[in-house]
Amino acid sequence: MKLRLLPVLVSVVISASVLFGGWFAYQSYAMENPLESIVAKTPGVDLVNTRITNNEAIVELKLQPGTSLRETYAKIQNESTAFLGKKELKLKVVNDTTPEMEQWWSSALFDVAQAMETRHYAQIPTTLQSRVKNASDMKVATEMDDKFVFITLTDGDKSKYVMLPRTPEKMGVWPNE
Repeated sequence: MKLRLLPVLVSVVISASVLFGGWFAYQSYAMENPLESIVAKTPGVDLVNTRITNNEAIVELKLQPGTSLRETYAKIQNESTAFLGKKELKLKVVNDTTPEMEQWWSSALFDVAQAMETRHYAQIPTTLQSRVKNASDMKVATEMDDKFVFITLTDGDKSKYVMLPRTPEKMGVWPNE
């Protein structure tokens, strides 16, 4: 029995197109579109990008000054669990900072890292508030939930948002900075 190459090749191409087309449609319409819709409806959030992989949903977003990162994370997490399932939600905040704010954060990072490593989370707000007294118009807000410590630095209309995981991974640079 002799197989013809053209019909076999055509059926492979059609099968692959249907398979990957169906996977793409499911990924787009059943997961990414609902996630983008939730993020777009969240107050104070400007959506930048979403990406869903096999075990995580990555949302890159920009927050308007004065928006609570903890509340934003909780809202997106709660409303997306139905269709994300066991995928881990990771927020990456696009910061609009100043060089002075970055310099200030760099100098405060050692004390914050020490408090995170020793799990003395109550030291973080105290340390940051004492350091911010020396900065001009900068304001610091700290919040915490069961997974993260959220730090917000605001200087006028510029802000820096940092999510530090409470269960530390290998120390180095925090993954959500």
